[in-house]
Amino acid sequence: MSTDLRRNFVGRFMRWSGLAAAAAATARGQSSTSRSAPNALAAGLGDLHLARSGRNQRASSHDISGRNNDYVAVQPGTTATIADIRGAGYIRHIWITIATEEPEYLRRCILRAYWDGESTPSIESPVGDFFGVGHARVSNFSSLPLNMVTGGQPMKENRAAMNCYFPMPFARGAHMTLENQGTKVIRALYFNIDYEQHDSIHENALRFHAHWRRVNPTTGTMDLSNRNNGFLATNATVNLDGKFNYVILEATGRGHYVGCNLSIDHINPIPNFGWFGEGDDMIFIDGEPTPSIIGTGTEDYFCAAWGYPGGFNPMPYHGISLAGPNDGLIMFQGKWTMYRFHIQDPVMFTRSIKVTIEHGHGNVQSNDYSSVAYWYQSEPHQPFPTLAKVEDRLPIPDAESNRKFWKTY
Repeated sequence: MSTDLRRNFVGRFMRWSGLAAAAAATARGQSSTSRSAPNALAAGLGDLHLARSGRNQRASSHDISGRNNDYVAVQPGTTATIADIRGAGYIRHIWITIATEEPEYLRRCILRAYWDGESTPSIESPVGDFFGVGHARVSNFSSLPLNMVTGGQPMKENRAAMNCYFPMPFARGAHMTLENQGTKVIRALYFNIDYEQHDSIHENALRFHAHWRRVNPTTGTMDLSNRNNGFLATNATVNLDGKFNYVILEATGRGHYVGCNLSIDHINPIPNFGWFGEGDDMIFIDGEPTPSIIGTGTEDYFCAAWGYPGGFNPMPYHGISLAGPNDGLIMFQGKWTMYRFHIQDPVMFTRSIKVTIEHGHGNVQSNDYSSVAYWYQSEPHQPFPTLAKVEDRLPIPDAESNRKFWKTY
């Protein structure tokens, strides 16, 4: 190997492993094990060899008596505190599982988080949707920041372990809750909230945010019960300004958008064309009147192509965590959840951001859309829109979804 090739290879390896950052700090006369270095948000395989400061802690539902009742019960209409942390640090991992006879509890139970004593939450979402699967369903899927673990009888009972690895910094404290808005008791809420305590956090550390939205149904721009409005007619629709797009995120301040999951119940197909996509993503940054980031189709934003021919397909940065019927002559019917995480390519904004996507090309379709957006930003954040009431969060019954699908298909 030539000297130049060897030098290039070593440089790339050092950048990947994190050694380059340590070497640069040493060259500036700084120790890579100084107190400020571990307080940065960076973590992962590339930094595991570096010495760290701080103290690992956990807020959990463990039985303080030493017996095995390692859970808390949550009565209907009440809220359980699952973390109440003082001082500075980072939440590194959240694990939750729930046992209840409540149907569709994953949409009835609300996860919230508050940073540094704020009065409005920075996280507000039905618990199932937050962890990456919509429609109050469970699914055995895995991505880099989120996953669910289930299968066999637990899947039949709609139970799952749910995990989150998004880093969540706080300077003065963190408060996390789970509210039971159902009609039945949560017999067992198990949780582990793993976090680090530090004297301080990085001065540029933005706060983590997540917010759930739903529009059911979206307002279609064409009457798809008219058999003349087939693929050719809908494909000629023009949408230049994104005015009627489904809104995934709208935020003000400085930060970066790091992804979303999008759940669709396909109840309004184009006649003889079963695909629910073709809608472009459009992202407006810092108040621009027309989007500077425009995509080429729903499956393209979620990093697939030609629809979702493989159906269920969980991958680290993008994938399908829940797939409806996907075989035979009729494909893409029913309930789906897809996700895209901008881990390597966060979308930055300095004043505001609006993330949208068409519901079908030119917004022609009237489907059930819901989503969770994930982003980091400076505080204070603008208050979230009022969370929908329980009855407006529940999924469409499968029989009704099927009836509506065949009405226009």
